Amino acid sequence: MKKIRGRMDESILVCVYYGPNGERLIKRGHKLSQIMDCPLYVLTVDALPYDEFDAEKSGYVDRWKELCDELEVEEFIIRDNEKRASVKAIAEVAHNHNITQIIIGQSPQNRWEEITKGSFVNVLLRAMSFIDIHIVSIDRRLRSTEEMTFEKGVRGFLQQDENGNYSLSFARSKDNLYEGIFYKEIGTDFNNGVFKFINSKGKTCQVHVTEDIITGQLTDPPNVKK
Repeated sequence: MKKIRGRMDESILVCVYYGPNGERLIKRGHKLSQIMDCPLYVLTVDALPYDEFDAEKSGYVDRWKELCDELEVEEFIIRDNEKRASVKAIAEVAHNHNITQIIIGQSPQNRWEEITKGSFVNVLLRAMSFIDIHIVSIDRRLRSTEEMTFEKGVRGFLQQDENGNYSLSFARSKDNLYEGIFYKEIGTDFNNGVFKFINSKGKTCQVHVTEDIITGQLTDPPNVKK
């Protein structure tokens, strides 16, 4: 039986996405919830259905569940097959559970990176201006080399919405326009990174991805044959 927390006017939400930093964030959230004596929730959001997670990602989710049980977290929430931007899903969960504090992971960004790729944190702050957001930087000890900044590439696709924006997908669909490899930034809990593809002339091209959305101009024609 879980302990009934004393302070119900405060509530903490930890957002984890992928990689070894998830455990660190959960433990940080638990420590804060112990200090504040308030409920703790853990959330992971993914565009893919749960049964399409690869073995590595499923392993992380299973470990997060185990850790949440060990720490007597109020609820481990999985929002899979989520087609909305992660910020909207996070905002909805925060509203439903009366969240007052959010903990997220963020890799260090220099000013130029922030200008060219945008900042997920800024988007989150605008969406939830009345919630305190705690940003935990990545654990550099988890890097294998100083030069390593991206995780192993995975097959991905780009689709275009009614507003003309291109978004990242990992599922095969008739709506896919581009096929390529997505390299996710190490230490970020969301889909930030680089999408690389081969154009019709055989040249390798790349575009930046911020929170599943392509930033910058995509001028090459689609490479997915209909």
